[in-house]
Amino acid sequence: MADGGAWDRRSLLRGAAVVAGAAGVAPLLGGTARAQGGGGDADALFKAGKFEPAGRAYEEILKKDPGDLHAARQRGYVGLLANKFPDAEKYLTMALKLAPDDKETNTLLGDCYIRQNKFSLSVPRWQAAGEEAYAKWFAAVSGDAYQIHGDIGRVPWTRVDPEPQVEVSVNGGPPKTFSFYTGAGWLGMSAAVAREAGLRPVYQERSEFEGHAMWSYYGVLESFKLGGIELRNVPVNWSEPESAADAPPKTNDGLIGTWVFYHLLTTFDYAGQSLILRRPTPEAARKVHIAAARAGVKPLPLWMSRDHDLSSVGSIAGSGTRVVGVNFGGVGEMVAGMPGEVAKRLGIRTDYDRPIETAGHGHPTVTYPCYPEELRLGDAVANEVYCEMDPNMLVNVPWPYGPGYDATGYFAHCFFKPYNITLDFTNMNLYIARGKAT
Repeated sequence: MADGGAWDRRSLLRGAAVVAGAAGVAPLLGGTARAQGGGGDADALFKAGKFEPAGRAYEEILKKDPGDLHAARQRGYVGLLANKFPDAEKYLTMALKLAPDDKETNTLLGDCYIRQNKFSLSVPRWQAAGEEAYAKWFAAVSGDAYQIHGDIGRVPWTRVDPEPQVEVSVNGGPPKTFSFYTGAGWLGMSAAVAREAGLRPVYQERSEFEGHAMWSYYGVLESFKLGGIELRNVPVNWSEPESAADAPPKTNDGLIGTWVFYHLLTTFDYAGQSLILRRPTPEAARKVHIAAARAGVKPLPLWMSRDHDLSSVGSIAGSGTRVVGVNFGGVGEMVAGMPGEVAKRLGIRTDYDRPIETAGHGHPTVTYPCYPEELRLGDAVANEVYCEMDPNMLVNVPWPYGPGYDATGYFAHCFFKPYNITLDFTNMNLYIARGKAT
C-alpha cells in the first residue's frame, strides 16, 4: 500500500487481506483454551494470544514427536514474536531440517536473522522462500548494518496531523520531511531523494498496484540522521511510477518504518510531539525502567509479527485483557479499528448510516464509525471515541497475510496523543505514560 507516498512491496504481495494493523486476541466468546497435549490445544493457546503456554505445549508435542514440523515451526515463531532469538533459531532450524523447502519456516528464519543484522545468513532463507528481492537486497549489505552513532536524538515533529512528520538528513544532505509508521517495515523514500543522495539499486522490480504500474528499487544507504542519532549502512527502498499518470500524491519525502525503530530504544512522545531515540544499551533500558517505576507505570509486553507489526495487551469495550495491535504514526482520524464481528460481539455502538469508502492494504472496503465505551492500554484510557469497524476484516488471518492468531483490533495514531510511549525491543516491553516524556 502507499503509506505516506512510499510504496510497500510486501503490502503488494500480501494485500489480499484487509487487516491493516490488526493484532491477536483471545476468543471473545467461549472459555479459556487449556494445554492438555496434542497440536489442537497448543494451537488454541497460540490463536488465543497465550504465547508462553502455547510455547510450552509445542515443546511437549516435540518431546513425543521430534518430527512434528508444525510444532517446531510454531515454537520457533513464539520465540520470534518476543525477540527471543536463541529459542527462535533453535526451533526454526529444527523445522528447516524437517522441511528445507517450507516457505513459512524460511520466511520466519529469514526475519529472525535480519532482526539481528545477520543479513548474509538470511539470504538463502529468502531464496528458499521465493523472495528474490530480499535475497538480492540483503546480499548487498556488507559489513555492520544499522551502525549507531550518537547516544540520543530528540527530533521534534514538524506536524502531527494527518500524519506525524519529522526532518531527517539523508547521506548528509539538506533536511527532508519524512513521516513514520510502524505498520510498515523498512526505510523508504522517494525516487527524487534517492537520486539526490546518489543511491544505486542492487535490485529492481516492476509491479502493479490498484491499476498503477510502479518500479521498486532496493539499495543500501550510507547515512540516515535523526537529530543526534545517525544510522549508517541501512537497507533502503525507493519507488517511482512508470508514468506520470501513475504517480500517487506526494505528501512527504519518505517513510520511516519499524526496522529503524527496533534498532533503537524508541520513544514516541505524542504529548511532547517529538521522537526520542536512544542507543539501546542495558544502562539506557535500566534508566527507562526506573523512571517508569517511579511514575507508577508498569511495563506491558511487546510482540512483533510479520517483521514489523507490533502488539501489546489491552481491552476494547470490556473485552478483558487481550492482545491488541499498536500502531504508531501513520495517517488517520480514528482512535482504534476492529473487525465487524468483534464490534458486533461486544455490542459496540456502530453508525451504519454513515459508511466510509476506503481501502485496506490496497483493497477497497467499506468501514463504519463505531464508539466503544472504553479503550484501555495499561493505564491509558479513552472513552466513547471515534473508531472504525470493518465488516470485511477477518478475526483470524493466517500466514502470510496475518499473524495467525485471533484479532480483536488495533490502537491507532489518535489514541496515543495524550501520552508518551517507549518501546524496548531488547526486553520487549512497552511503557505508556500520560504527558510529555522527561
